[in-house]
Amino acid sequence: MYKRLSAILFPIATLLLIGALVWGYQENQEKNSILIKAENQYQRAFHDLSYHVDRLHSQLGNTLAVHSASTGSQRKGLVNVWRITSEAQNEINQLPLTMLPFSKTEEFLSRISNFSYQTAVRDLTKQPLTDNEVKNLKELYNSSAQISKDLQDVQDKVISNRLRWMDVETALATNKEAKDNTIIDGFKTVDKKVGEYPELDWGPSVSSMYTKRSVKKLGGTPITAANIKQKAAQFIGHQNGDIKVVENGRGTEWASYTAKSNGKKDETYTLDYTRNGGHLISYSCERTIGQRSLGYKEARAESEKFLKEKGYPDMTPVSYDQYDNIGSLTFVSKQGDVLIYPEKVTVRVGLDNGQVTGLQASDYVYEREVNQKIPKPKLTVEQARKYLNSDFKEKYNRLSLIKNELSDKVLTYEFGGSINGTEYRIYINAENGTEENIEEVRSNKPTNQTENSKTPQKQKNKKQA
Repeated sequence: MYKRLSAILFPIATLLLIGALVWGYQENQEKNSILIKAENQYQRAFHDLSYHVDRLHSQLGNTLAVHSASTGSQRKGLVNVWRITSEAQNEINQLPLTMLPFSKTEEFLSRISNFSYQTAVRDLTKQPLTDNEVKNLKELYNSSAQISKDLQDVQDKVISNRLRWMDVETALATNKEAKDNTIIDGFKTVDKKVGEYPELDWGPSVSSMYTKRSVKKLGGTPITAANIKQKAAQFIGHQNGDIKVVENGRGTEWASYTAKSNGKKDETYTLDYTRNGGHLISYSCERTIGQRSLGYKEARAESEKFLKEKGYPDMTPVSYDQYDNIGSLTFVSKQGDVLIYPEKVTVRVGLDNGQVTGLQASDYVYEREVNQKIPKPKLTVEQARKYLNSDFKEKYNRLSLIKNELSDKVLTYEFGGSINGTEYRIYINAENGTEENIEEVRSNKPTNQTENSKTPQKQKNKKQA
């Protein structure tokens, strides 16, 4: 009996053992293959980064070498600087440096990219490089030489010592010191040196991109949690005792308050306020959205009523999006006949009963200027229309104040219409006819879906308001 049982089980056990060994070998091979591919990708990105930083140094030198009157060559050089810097930024993003301090170098390259792009796109025959901009290029030329040298030193050590990037990733992920952390030390050295470079005057257009929104700009005195509770209670119509307030970022310039309250049934209210001045940044009412029974007209009417009641005067709808059973409308301020796009709010409406379930007002809070001076248009609408493509089929036009690529507020004629079967908004500078911006207006067929949903999942319809 034992022999017969052994004769049956032994072959089965042997087959299982062989199968386990084969499976383990295949798994190990696949794991090694993945690790090799990741290592090859890291090595390629690193060597490409070193190459492009070296090319950046050369291209900055070429741009400085041409005569100041050679605006065409200057523009070509600056475009190449922008292109090469963008490549270098992309390669940094492919390296496992998310937990390694390399932010100063990334910001440095970002500023070079924005500076070169914004300088290249302007008309250098009318606005040639200023003395300060030439000085900046010289500083960048010298700085890029040092960065290139430091990266090449790391590259030489990586090649000669056969260092692996996978070891760097493991060390960073586990917060452990690698046996040979030459790569980590090398990048820390580069970033430290970049942080010690003299601060450059990038000009207002570039600097504005890195000027973080701060509550200090809002003015007003800091308010207390009790004040916030009172404001939130007034906004949602609840008793103060039902509202809990939490302070965020205490002791920093980013300090803010979050107020929360539970309403009837399954409603949950959340409101965010700035600490300085107590301005409402966002409002949300989370609840189950029922079957859709309202359309755009009803959603717009409820949104306008809500904004008027909550102290947002002279707001005009400019776009409408529909997500399942929720409508989302964007409103902007209006002064006279001019729409002020930087001062915008977004209102979310439940299409089951028209209740406003959300408000995003951060742009309105930070960009709002009371009685700001809007220049008169130098061009008539007929003159501005001449700058449009002859095939553009205009549906409407209006004056709009927008922010251009240089973050400057400019008065434009906004032309809405279509070309090649696609809807667009085209913004023409009301002073000189420059095409400041083009926006595609997407439009899909309305959905018949009436499925209950708590949060929007998929965009179904979008239209011009």
